Amino acid sequence: MTRFVLISDSTLAYTYRNFPLLDFLSCSPSRLIPEPVYKFLKGKEPPYNSRGELIYAPYSLRRLEASLRTSFGSNDVAVVQENHLADHIGTDTSIIAVSTMDPFGLGPTTMSYYALFGGDLYAWVWREWDALLQKINRLRKSKRAKLVVGGPGVWEFTIMREEMEKYSIDYVFQGEVDDVAVPLFQQIEEDSIDKAMFYKGYTAYDDKFRKIFRKDEKFLARGTSFLAYPRVDDIVPIVNPSMKGLVEVMRGCGVGCDFCEVTLRPLRYRTIDKIKKEISVNVASGQSNAWLQSDEIWGYKHGHMFEPNEEAISDLFLEVMSIDGIKTANPTHGRISIPAAYPEMMAKFSKILRGGPGNWIGIQTGVETGSDELAKKHMPNKTLPLRIGSDGSWQDIVWQGVYNETANYWRPAFTVQVGQDGETHDDLMDTVRLINRLSNSYASGRPFEFTVTPLLNVPLGRIKSRRLNTEMLSKDQLAVYYASYRHLAKMAWRDGIRDASGNLLSRAVVGGIIGFGGNLMLHTIERIAMKAGVDIDKIKRLGMEQRDQIHTLSSLSRA
Repeated sequence: MTRFVLISDSTLAYTYRNFPLLDFLSCSPSRLIPEPVYKFLKGKEPPYNSRGELIYAPYSLRRLEASLRTSFGSNDVAVVQENHLADHIGTDTSIIAVSTMDPFGLGPTTMSYYALFGGDLYAWVWREWDALLQKINRLRKSKRAKLVVGGPGVWEFTIMREEMEKYSIDYVFQGEVDDVAVPLFQQIEEDSIDKAMFYKGYTAYDDKFRKIFRKDEKFLARGTSFLAYPRVDDIVPIVNPSMKGLVEVMRGCGVGCDFCEVTLRPLRYRTIDKIKKEISVNVASGQSNAWLQSDEIWGYKHGHMFEPNEEAISDLFLEVMSIDGIKTANPTHGRISIPAAYPEMMAKFSKILRGGPGNWIGIQTGVETGSDELAKKHMPNKTLPLRIGSDGSWQDIVWQGVYNETANYWRPAFTVQVGQDGETHDDLMDTVRLINRLSNSYASGRPFEFTVTPLLNVPLGRIKSRRLNTEMLSKDQLAVYYASYRHLAKMAWRDGIRDASGNLLSRAVVGGIIGFGGNLMLHTIERIAMKAGVDIDKIKRLGMEQRDQIHTLSSLSRA
């Protein structure tokens, strides 16, 4: 049996057929996605070794595992495959630690589905979470093992506080744990929490986005007299492979959008030696892709006014691609203004990362709106080093960015928000115009490659009711949803089979399901929107008049 058992809910441990963005299938309402379809698209169970430990695990667990192994032996710490929990939980198990991202389906994507379809809050993410916690509690019954939960989804326990009692959770830990994992586990194990090191409570934010502390005996956070965040030198490299070859290159963002907590974290850059060490661990396990985690890759060692440090980013990409066994790599997040302003730099990066027709380089980007006013109000630094007005509208900047990305084989996954503070009818129609304009544009003879996911800002009071109605979205907001899913349906049919993995039959089946599902989703949203009074024909036409302007925007380039 194992002293410290580490696990995540299965939505974080499965590959979802390695299809781009299919991981978000678990955010959908479980009553709408039949279980056989969900399980097929979820893919095969995660591979494990002879001890029932995951061969590839979510990066958060690998990070925790590495920190604990600095003081405890390999037999004391195990990252376990869910179906082998019984092989590890025994009378000598002291802590079962669970990592989660969206345990109760309160995340933005999950909430957006419920705003469309209404009903009880029981998405697949919650269903999977419930099944895991029930299994853990059966196995630890009459044993001394404490149950501790951590990860980016722990904020949901501040809303659903009663769930901690339901699942007999001993502690929920909030925050970065790298440098304090060993004393934290020792103190929980010994029932002796050092209040100078750990605060019994959690952090929240007031109306001015300032951090505040709330006491709660079941929560643990880094103490106020202790360093608020780990130093970069205290982040221990992973020792076993992470899922999809994910490695961390930096933490923090600094861009300053007023809706994002990540921007409050300090920027820290990991050394290339440590990054390469982690990639080598993944390569040794047979993985050939390096997924470079950052909150804003173009902020990597950035210059004045968030100008990209081309030399530093080039060195990073070159070092990554020089590793024997690495065939492809991509950063996780980056703002759109940099591809807009630096086309030649993007071409250079594409060459380094071996972008081409068979290797589209994915990156996630928060576009959030098509409105100049909302962009200037909520995320003024996202346009830097370009500026709205002197360098074009926000739509012009986004268009030029996608043009340069498509020309160089980069494919962004966009999010747009509805329900932002100060939002008007014109703002939402601007977002529709932007989506339609992008969806019908071309670069180097290729249609623009991008996805767009609409997200809804849901008031906490609505979440606490555990049930949402279909009147949450206004007519104008539904128009944004319709435009978004109209483009996604187009992408699903166009790229479904190409982007699926496996043999030809498997690709055809997966691609066919995704294409059919995208079309079904579009028609469902169209019916909802029409019922709410949305003029579908008008929404289809918005932004189309700007297609004639697409070749006049090259003045945005700073090359």
